[in-house]
This record gives sequence, structure tokens and C-alpha cells, in this order.
Amino acid sequence: MTIKAINKKITSVYVKREKEEEKVSNIEEMHENLKRPETLVGATYKIKTPLSDHALYITINDVILNPGTDHESRRPFEIFINSKNMENFQWIVALTRVISAVFRKGGDVIFLVEELKAVFDPQGGYFKSGGRFMPSLVAEIGDAIETHMKSIGLIEEESLSEHQKKILQEKKEQYESKHQLSSTEGEYPPTAKLCLKCHTKAVIFLDGCKTCLSCGDSKCG
Repeated sequence: MTIKAINKKITSVYVKREKEEEKVSNIEEMHENLKRPETLVGATYKIKTPLSDHALYITINDVILNPGTDHESRRPFEIFINSKNMENFQWIVALTRVISAVFRKGGDVIFLVEELKAVFDPQGGYFKSGGRFMPSLVAEIGDAIETHMKSIGLIEEESLSEHQKKILQEKKEQYESKHQLSSTEGEYPPTAKLCLKCHTKAVIFLDGCKTCLSCGDSKCG
């Protein structure tokens, strides 16, 4: 047994009791050998792209770990993607199996979102309703997973404050007035450019400053 010298000043002493150690060790974590419960909770997300006449329906089911305790958490367990369009059937099935396996492996699964959203279609992406650009169908699947992870608290959602929203709305109205554009409540001016940060056609140039009306990103000059 090796005894290490204490080089720092002792400010407090705490003795960990056996019951506390046992309590910590009983905390259930996500792992690949976790048995699937008979019933899972989840949500289904609809994706409609200009690439197909048929929508995709993404269902993500979650498992509740340590229910009824201070350590209760909700983690993604499996994913299913359904559509009438059978053109992409093989790679979609493969993708859902790989993603589900990563979910069940445990640990940090948030990286999946960035990996999927970084996939670009060599034939070009498309714009969703509202002006948001999607580089590929795979990226939009990643976006749906991100939305789900935010809803269960796995990813902390970044949102603009009411003050920031008010400033951006004022900039939008000022821009529309200057360029004699009709007011588009809840949307962005048709002359807006693509924001490289949030991938939304919401960047305007006003008073020598480029500002995104969606995420607030600004480059003045």
C-alpha cells in the first residue's frame, strides 16, 4: 500500500459511509446490455422535403433511467424511420440500426447530431419552409434528432432573449421600410442572404452591418 504525502492545507474532513457508496453504485447508466423495457416513451417527427413527394416519419423512443429518484434521466434508446418512398430504403434501415446501436452504447451520444448535420448532398441541398437551408436529407435527420435531444434535456437549447428578439424585429422593420418591402410577420425579407452560422436565409445588410435576423449573428463593417 502506497501512502502519498498531503502537500495542501486540510480545510475539511469527510468520511464516506458504506450506505452512500452503495447508493452511488446502484445508479443505472446507459449501456449496450441494458434490457429493453416492454414499453418506451417517445416522439415522432415529420420531415417533408422537396426531394420526394412522400414525407419521412422519424420515431425516437427513450428509456427512463433511475425512475422516481434524484438521478432520473431520459435517454434515446432506438430510432425508426418510415416512408412510402422506398428509393432510399436500404441506407435508411442501415442508418437507423447504427444510430440505435450508438444510443444503446451509452456515453456522450450528442456527437451524432453534428456528424449527421455535416453530411452534404453532392447534388445540392434544399431550403425548408422559413428559409432554413438543409445540406442533405441525412442532415435533416440529424436536425430532427437534435430537436428531440433538446426536448428531453440532453442538449441545452440556446435561445434569444426577449430583448434580443425585440432588437432583431426592429432591424427587420427598419430594413423593410428602407427597401419598401411589405411586412412579413414571422418570416424574413425575400432579399435576405444565407447565414453561415444557423443556415437560414435571414441575413440583412443595414447601416454597414450584416445581421442575421434568425440567430442574431452580426458582422459589422
